[in-house]
Amino acid sequence: MTVTETDRIEMADSDARSLDEMFDRLERFQVPEGYKVEVVRGAVFMSPQRDVHWYIIRRIVRALEDRFGMNVNVLSDVRIDFPGYMNGFCPDVVKVAQGAEKTPQGRWCCEDIEFVAEVISRDTAANDYGPKKAAYAQAGVPVYLIADPYTGKCRLHTEPKDGAYHVESTIDFGVPVDLTGTVVDLTLATDEFPRD
Repeated sequence: MTVTETDRIEMADSDARSLDEMFDRLERFQVPEGYKVEVVRGAVFMSPQRDVHWYIIRRIVRALEDRFGMNVNVLSDVRIDFPGYMNGFCPDVVKVAQGAEKTPQGRWCCEDIEFVAEVISRDTAANDYGPKKAAYAQAGVPVYLIADPYTGKCRLHTEPKDGAYHVESTIDFGVPVDLTGTVVDLTLATDEFPRD
C-alpha cells in the first residue's frame, strides 16, 4: 500500500483530534493540584511538581527575563503539540520566538519554539531523555536543556538536524551553562540549582 500526502494529512488531523479529545477528558477529570499532565506518544503521564523542580524552573525563567526583559514570551506547563504520534507536551520552560502567533485553536506552534528546558522528575525522566528529546529535535527546537537534580547535572542539546541533536554536552550543577552563540545568547548560572 502506498501512503499519499493526503493520507498523511488526514492521519495527522486524526491524531490532533484524538489528542484534543484526550486533553478535554483530562480537564474534566480534574487532575490533582500540584500535578503536571502531558501526553507522550499517546500515553498520559502525571507527575507531581516538587519544590526542587520549581526552584530550578524559576531560576531558568528569571535568567530569560533578565536577558530579554519582562515581556519575553516564556511559558511553563502549557500544552504544545510536537511531531510524532500524539505528542502533547507541557514543557517546564519554553521560550517562544518574538512575533510568533497562536494557531486558530489557540495553541503555540512547535516551529516557533526557540528554547525548551525540562527539569527531571524521577518517574518521567525517560521521556525527557528519549521521546521528548527526539520530538524537540524533529521540530527543530534550537536549544534543549535538561536539568537533573538527582545527578546534579545539566544536559545541553543543540544543532538539531534530520530529527536529532548533533551537539550534546554535560555540565555539572555549579558550572555555568554557556548558551552564548545560541538563540538565547546567555550564560545560565547553575550554582543555586538545588539537588534532590
